[in-house]
Amino acid sequence: MKNLWNEEEASNYNSDLALRVYSSNLLGRSDELVLHGGGNTSVKSMVDGEEILYVKGSGWDLVSIKEEGFAPVKMSTLLEMAALDELSDTDMVSGQKAAMIDKSAPNPSVEAILHALIPFKVVDHTHADAVVTISNSVNGKDHIEKLFPNFLIVPYIMPGFILAHEIYKMTRDFDWDRCEGIILHNHGIFTFDDDAKKSYDKMIEAVSVAEEFLQQNANIEFDKVEPRAFDVEKLKALVKQEKGCEIVMKVNQTPLALHYASQDHLYMKATRGVLTPEHIIRTKRIPLIVNENLEEAVHQYITEYKAYFKNFSSDEIMLNPAPNYAVIKNFGVVLFGKNEKECNVLNDVVEHTMMAVLRADKLGGYESISLKDSFEMEYWELEQAKLK
Repeated sequence: MKNLWNEEEASNYNSDLALRVYSSNLLGRSDELVLHGGGNTSVKSMVDGEEILYVKGSGWDLVSIKEEGFAPVKMSTLLEMAALDELSDTDMVSGQKAAMIDKSAPNPSVEAILHALIPFKVVDHTHADAVVTISNSVNGKDHIEKLFPNFLIVPYIMPGFILAHEIYKMTRDFDWDRCEGIILHNHGIFTFDDDAKKSYDKMIEAVSVAEEFLQQNANIEFDKVEPRAFDVEKLKALVKQEKGCEIVMKVNQTPLALHYASQDHLYMKATRGVLTPEHIIRTKRIPLIVNENLEEAVHQYITEYKAYFKNFSSDEIMLNPAPNYAVIKNFGVVLFGKNEKECNVLNDVVEHTMMAVLRADKLGGYESISLKDSFEMEYWELEQAKLK
């Protein structure tokens, strides 16, 4: 992975927060690190004698974030929250909001408490494709431990307070100076330092290790596939009917999409879950898979989604059960959105997911988070708020 740091550019940023903006933008420039609102960054700084965490505001993209996109939260409040045995989402959000020294700033990232726990000035968190691809393989735990022996490795845990509190417990007697970073299985990677460049460098170096491993062990060559004829307008009409609103459709027939859609046992291969949990609010857990009978495939998808909801719901209201994208055997991938922008965002996420699935299969098999964990992320109010 290319290191984009430029000393001449960096010298123009003279405050903690300004330099935090610069290195955040650098991370955001690499799609292999973050996509469309993914990841989060922070910097700790003294303001009027009090330590403040400036953390990425919810809904901002790292590639375009500015100083006003960071939420300034009192460190003392965040550290008190981390030590609590229980904390509801509502109380976490309201408590963080109350602890902000600028009430006009955006809501802090759901990972604000975790950023506060890490005792370094600068913290970077990405959903690096290479790292998550490896951890989403059936032997991912072993591979990650061998590749990153000096990292704190954390099994998948629901993001937000639950994750932060678990890491609080894991690190009470912990030597942070010997820790090079944190890897959250099926989720992402953290690096940190008291220097912005060093934290950024650590991220690039760690992701490069993962990329090199994949290049040596999971290289992909696309089969040449001639797309079959398929009535996409009929598909669009059926999905529009199920969604109950106008939709925009995008067809992806890149070599990657055609190779992915031509796999044997397509339903089994393409319905194993999301690359990183945050993606589920855009893609749903799985796509619509179409082999032959289109109407039957759509009916099956809706039926299975309703069963999935019924199995895991308590008092949630079901989202629209229609698919957000489809994989059509020997034709390619089709995305559905309320506008062209949503289609393009969805396409980006799906392309990264397809490549990760193919590579993880080279490592022995792709394995995402469980159905239950998927449901909790899809219906988590803090994730739904991001889309709004």
